[in-house]
Amino acid sequence: MKALLIRAATLLVLLTGVATVSAEDLRLSPEQKAKMEKLLPGVTISDSLVSELASVFYSRDMPVRVRLKAISKLVGIDQMPPGTALKRKICIWDIAGRNGPIFHAAMEQRALALEYGINLEMIPFTNESIMVDELKAGRCDAALMTGFRARDFNVYTGTIDSIGGVPDNDHMRTLLEVLAHPSQADKMVHGDYVIMGVYPGGAAHIFVNDKQISSLAKAAGKKVVVLDYDKTQAEMVAGIGATPVPSDIVSAPNKFNNGVVDILAAPLIAYELLELYKGMTPDGGIVDFPLAQISMQLVGRLDKFPNEIAQLVREASFEAYDRIRARVKVEEDRVPDRWWIHIPDKERRVYESMMQDARNVLRKQGYYDGRMLDLQKRIRCKYTPSRGECSNS
Repeated sequence: MKALLIRAATLLVLLTGVATVSAEDLRLSPEQKAKMEKLLPGVTISDSLVSELASVFYSRDMPVRVRLKAISKLVGIDQMPPGTALKRKICIWDIAGRNGPIFHAAMEQRALALEYGINLEMIPFTNESIMVDELKAGRCDAALMTGFRARDFNVYTGTIDSIGGVPDNDHMRTLLEVLAHPSQADKMVHGDYVIMGVYPGGAAHIFVNDKQISSLAKAAGKKVVVLDYDKTQAEMVAGIGATPVPSDIVSAPNKFNNGVVDILAAPLIAYELLELYKGMTPDGGIVDFPLAQISMQLVGRLDKFPNEIAQLVREASFEAYDRIRARVKVEEDRVPDRWWIHIPDKERRVYESMMQDARNVLRKQGYYDGRMLDLQKRIRCKYTPSRGECSNS
């Protein structure tokens, strides 16, 4: 978010209309210069200034914030007259609303954006479905949502959260580093929308109200909450002999805590925030086997955020990875050891095989993007070449 749209960089891209031009070759017409000077009163737009802007803008040898400060100094954005800041509406999904940790972190980025003459209006939503509708209607310029929802806008990044595709945090960090590289930029745009950033949400695990439900076979006949907008989840649950109970993402934890369902898949960070210990008391637990690494994704409207600008945001998003991950870990560490249901290594291998089969089926159905699955496989094989799936890699 802190790399979001400083005025000079925005015009540089909008007026030239290209991202691959070199700093040396970049030249603006007199009309383009006039438009840029109108947006930046008091700044004379010379060819040398444009070349310097381009050189900084396209450089990956320095952090995004350093680049933005350099551009800001070049054109004096930090001294723009009051009331002339560029405005954008960013909608934030946080199940806890305005007082939640996600919205709080977003507000910190708003303060940073103001340094560069950008006024971000952060709007909290507790209902993710309504927020998505607001984005589609153009009442949000961008929206931060779960990776599951982002799949509606981009199947490639929506496959990041694939079942078993990303085993742990190390794999996730490598994956997001790759996705932040400019070589991935073309895959970030689909239709009228662009993926502006991907953030780690930690591992999703199975929460159960009875420790005896320690395997898929023992889940048969049990009630499992599934997202109401994702038919594939219901099909997978039914396939193991369990009963899917559709729910939205807000009411799902309540159904688990109130005993309406026996099983809930959720990220560990939800343990204390959503009081999931209530649903596990007294005999429940958490299966010590991650189903997926959860992501949060910032989806922008392409008419408000050209992909060249979104690329800066994506790079800044990855630069913040370790800081965000540290916050997530603080929440994950709140889970007491007594809740863990440990899975034998032999059974873990069976789970991995089942998840691989599920990914293959969902690839064929077009639910998962094969390019993302292939990328995840290459990363898994990089970390563990001895995996069975890596023999032909």
